[in-house]
Amino acid sequence: MSILCDSQIRETISIEPFEENSKRQSIISYGVSSYGYDVRVGTRFKVFTNATSGGVAIVDPKRFSNDSFITIDTAQVGRDHVIIPPNSFALAETVEVFRIPRDILAICVGKSTYARCGIIVNVTPLEPEWRGKVTIEISNTTPLPAKIYANEGIAQMLFLRADRVCSVSYADKKGKYQDQSGLTLPRVDGMGNP
Repeated sequence: MSILCDSQIRETISIEPFEENSKRQSIISYGVSSYGYDVRVGTRFKVFTNATSGGVAIVDPKRFSNDSFITIDTAQVGRDHVIIPPNSFALAETVEVFRIPRDILAICVGKSTYARCGIIVNVTPLEPEWRGKVTIEISNTTPLPAKIYANEGIAQMLFLRADRVCSVSYADKKGKYQDQSGLTLPRVDGMGNP
């Protein structure tokens, strides 16, 4: 397996909108880099809270409840950021839409700007032939509220090319998160989830 460089990313990976990684004043960087692509977080966030459930909600991936979070769209409320409470968590979506080729696996790592503030970003791997906007998991591990800036860099995707093409891709197995158009909540097949 080998990692793709900037020119290979430009030639091989479908990313819309695609951005070069240029210096932007007072903006957390995004766009193609030497060996990755820095994605932007969009304007929609689902911030986890126990305020709407009387403090007794349990996060259950098999029976996920809308009472577990509040939805904030920074564009609708006229802000350039969202606040994630101390020791809390949010879901968000990328600005970019990806189409991963059959011989590529994408892995996400957090950006150092946020990591140095105690903000951890997680995304499960983008499997071969996965398509859509990426749902991002953001954890505020600090005892303080944290600002996340919409439409700015949040994480970096690394693209690994396999030595052999897989027998079964994400598209072949009709993965449940295929073609997601935005922030997508947890799903467990056969559990009646949306």
